[in-house]
Formats: sequence, C-alpha cells, structure tokens
Amino acid sequence: MQLDTPPRRPAVRAKLKAATCMLLASVAPQGAQGANASSRPTTQIDLAGLLYNERITVFEPTVRFTRLYSSGRSFFGQFTLDTISGASPSGMLPSGQTQTFTSASGRSRSVSADGIPTVNFKDNRFALDGEWQQPLKFFAYTIGGHVSKEKDYQSLGVNAKVSVDFNHKLTTLSLGGGYNQDQVSPVGGTNTGLSPPGFSVSDSSNSKHVSTGLVGLSQVMSRRWLVGVSGSFTSENGYLTDPYKVISVVDRTSGVPVGELAEKRPDSRTRKSVQGDSVYHFTSDLLYLSYRHYWDDWGVRSETVDAKYRHTTSSTRYVEPHVRYYTQTAADFYRFGLIQGQPLPNYATTDYRLGALQTVTAGATFGIRADDDAHEWTVRAEYLGQFGKSEEEEAVGVQSRFDLFPTVNVFTLVVGYRFNR
Repeated sequence: MQLDTPPRRPAVRAKLKAATCMLLASVAPQGAQGANASSRPTTQIDLAGLLYNERITVFEPTVRFTRLYSSGRSFFGQFTLDTISGASPSGMLPSGQTQTFTSASGRSRSVSADGIPTVNFKDNRFALDGEWQQPLKFFAYTIGGHVSKEKDYQSLGVNAKVSVDFNHKLTTLSLGGGYNQDQVSPVGGTNTGLSPPGFSVSDSSNSKHVSTGLVGLSQVMSRRWLVGVSGSFTSENGYLTDPYKVISVVDRTSGVPVGELAEKRPDSRTRKSVQGDSVYHFTSDLLYLSYRHYWDDWGVRSETVDAKYRHTTSSTRYVEPHVRYYTQTAADFYRFGLIQGQPLPNYATTDYRLGALQTVTAGATFGIRADDDAHEWTVRAEYLGQFGKSEEEEAVGVQSRFDLFPTVNVFTLVVGYRFNR
C-alpha cells in the first residue's frame, strides 16, 4: 500500500496558456497590430473560456484588456484563473498484480495488474500578465511582466523587446529577452533525488531561474506574402526536477517492482530553437505555415510543423482548420525503470514528457463577427493524440508485456468573445 501525493503540472498549464493565447490572438487581430490597427483610440475586451479533458479536467477562464492609442502606443493586461483536477502518472510501473493506493485523506483505490499507477490531485492557479508597446520614429519597444501563483509554485517574470524597421519598412529586425524567478514548494517537502520517497525530505522551497533571448527577422516578400525566421536561447538553472515523480526499481529477472525512488534531473538546462514562419494572404483567405527545430543539452530533439488556413465564408464569418505534427527524441536520462542491484545513474526520470513521442493535433476555429466589427464570437475545438513506444527495449520480465507508454487523447474546447469600441 502506498500514499498518494498531489503533483504539480507545469507542462499542462503551459499548454493551456498557449492554447488560450492563440485563441485570444485570433479573436483580436487589431491588438497585435498596434499602430496599424486604427488612427483613433480603441478599447478591446476579450473573454475566453477553455475546457480541457484527458486524464485531467481543466477549466480556464481568461480576461484580456487591450487599449490602442492614436499615437500607436498600446497596453494589454490579462488575468487567468484555472482549476485543474484528475490523475497524473506517478512514474511507477505496472506490477503484474492489482496495486492498492491510499490518499492522504484515507481513501483507497486500486490499479489493475497492467495499469500504470496514477496520482489524484486538485489545484487552482491565477496569473496576471501585462505589456506596454511604444512605437518611435524608426523602431518600437515592448516591456512586460508576469506573475502567477498556485499551491506549490509561484512565478515572477519580466520581458522586453526592441523592433527596428529598415529597407523602406519591408524588413523588421527584433531583439528580445526575458527573466523568470520561480519558487517550487512541494506539498510534503522536497525529496532527495534517487532516494526512497520520504527518506530524506527538506521543507525549504526551491528556486528556479529562467533567462531567455530571442532574435527575429521578418521580410515582406510581396503585397500578399510575409515570411519570418527567429531563433531563441533559454537557460534554466535551479530546481528542475518534478517533486512528485518517482521511478520504479524492478527485480532484474521477474521485472516486478520491488521499490521506488524519487526522480532526479540535472539542475541546469540549455534550450535552443530555430523557427520559420510564412503568412500568405489570398483574395480573402489566409494561409499560416511554420516549422520549428528544437534541441537542448538534455538530449531532447524535436521537430514541429504547423498549418492553419483561414477561409472566409461570408463578410462576417470564417472557419480556420488547424493541423500540427510534433516529434521528439528522449532525454539522455529517460528510463522505463531501474534494475535492482545495478549502480544508480546520476539522473533518471520516467516522465513520458521526456520520452520519445509524437503528437498529432487536428481541429478548427469558427468565428462570427458583427458588421461593424465591434463584436466577435470564436469557438475552437481540437483533438490531440500523443503516441510513444508501447514497449521499451530494455524492459525485463513482466514489464515487456505491458504498454508502458499508452496513447494520450486530449480534447480541448475554447470559446472566446471580443468587444471592441
């Protein structure tokens, strides 16, 4: 019998934030265009509600306020509140027999012989984001800030960007950077990596520092075609381990789990990426294409291809199909489990998000706006399927019979409303 602990889910929250921001961007194109949107001051309010369903359920309402001034300056502020609950894989392996777990409240639940153990959890989070954009004669600058808080994680961040136009404003060079200082305070304390959970625990919070740099170049190729290329560099230092993930220790012959250890990841990570984008404006439709290559010093390599096509069905309606394909390699220290009696590695994780996987996303956005462009409703529905190796080559004994990387099916629904005056 083992004890459930509530896991933190930063990766899920990041995906949800990205999905909601994509919707707000599609609902509010004027806010992204700054001075080019209008010669008179306007105020724009965007509302979005995201529903996310997988092993977990999330509801995330977002409110965004945008003010565009006649001089071209703009300000936006955004408030996000989300509630998240469900079950997350703990990192443990199937045992070949029914396993029983007990929560902190004393409730028991069972996992089938071939089932992957999960941990039930529930959490709430709020976030505030703000940004000010100021155009000058030959360039524009943007400064912004971010704060978010949840039960065991808080984040503070700042960012800035400078954009310079030249070549008769057909070419734009952008330079930007950001810094985040986060605090991780796991419920129940922080376990020492690769030690039995609860064996060595610290009650102090853990710091995490993230610095990001960005350089981008966009070029107007014709009256209808805009292309861009950008590169980013991110340095993370501090506590990068998921405090609630464990890794099973299995018998070298039978493959039956005989114990578990807290996972351990390096305390630094360097990420790099290069992305190319293209936007082509047909007579009334728009085609968006992008490709991104990513690599880091943890051994993860990924490729992303993304395409959206906005088809105008009438003067007030449009539909925008969306497809995306993503593939990545596993981190150098990703393991299905550890073999009893073998020397412990320096780092190890069974978190599938650091394993070799592919995801396919398909969906569409449907938008309706008023004749005077003062109101707009948007609905986005998408499906994401995530696939990985169902069997690990190094699996031993009973583990070779199990699906150690089950397919993940995610459904999202985002409803947005824009009011502009």
